Amino acid sequence: MKVFFILFLAGLLFLSVETPLLGENGHPEGIEAQKEKVMKWRKERDQFFKTHQRSPLTPAQKRRFRGLDYFAFSPKYYFSGQIDREIHPINDPKYYATFLTNKGTSKRYIRYGKFHFNLDGKDHVLEVYKSILSDTLFIPFKDLTNGKETYEGGRYIDAEILPGYKMDLDFNMAYDPSCAYNDKFTCAIPPKENFLNIEIPAGEKRLRETRP
Repeated sequence: MKVFFILFLAGLLFLSVETPLLGENGHPEGIEAQKEKVMKWRKERDQFFKTHQRSPLTPAQKRRFRGLDYFAFSPKYYFSGQIDREIHPINDPKYYATFLTNKGTSKRYIRYGKFHFNLDGKDHVLEVYKSILSDTLFIPFKDLTNGKETYEGGRYIDAEILPGYKMDLDFNMAYDPSCAYNDKFTCAIPPKENFLNIEIPAGEKRLRETRP
């Protein structure tokens, strides 16, 4: 009996040391590290808006600027998983996705795949695109907070391609396109495939002075 008990304890120790625990959204438990990453990204974004010459804010807005407004970080809106790859020959019309812009022009991205996630017990899917000039993944989307807490034209998320064609989708890092702050900028309009019929209260909110 004593031998069995020792083996049982050893098994528990092995599981606790060797087996990574998975969070409810499919990512290894590293919520604090992810929160730190999000907070650092937000701080850098504020600095860019305040000081950079390519900031969408006018000089007068920069002088009044005290930081962008965000929903509180929530691990509920942080997902990790496999990309359902979409591969087309470069001469196939489906290779590129063409988005309309706020200026009536168009922008092209490479179709990269789909990302499936489950929120509040319901399955959702977003189309994932890749920049033509880099390996950055681009996920433009709309949700039911648009026009209220968030920009009516939708928001963007950038992501990295992880080993094994996986990715992190963190709505805490969703951001407004530059044209939300200055209509001189040209921004892609999220495609209808990425309209989520739910509220995503995560990420960047509308600038306070532009909210209804």
